[in-house]
Amino acid sequence: MALIVYVAHPVAGNVEQNLAEVKRICAELHSKEIYPIAPYWMMLQYQDDAKPEQRALGIAYNMLYFHRNFFHELWLYGDRISKGMAEEIEMAEYYGIPVRPKTEATARMFLAMKGG
Repeated sequence: MALIVYVAHPVAGNVEQNLAEVKRICAELHSKEIYPIAPYWMMLQYQDDAKPEQRALGIAYNMLYFHRNFFHELWLYGDRISKGMAEEIEMAEYYGIPVRPKTEATARMFLAMKGG
């Protein structure tokens, strides 16, 4: 059975560049063994993350994947853990979903969040 992985990555800042990076990561991961998902990537194709009401809708959309236990693990990418990623980590931990930092920066920040 394939592992369904939620790919968490910062979006704010250079949104276009960050979304391109998420697309690259998902393409690199996608195989018979790993199915990457990044629901926020899809939503940001037609929503504006800079508009608070659209951002809130996007966050609610993402959280639905957590509530439904749609994926097996949360993988952290990027140069930092953003506020949105911290919320995703909190939701994953609430539902008992393993969180796996995949970059040096996210590993360092994740460890700091855990008091290490």
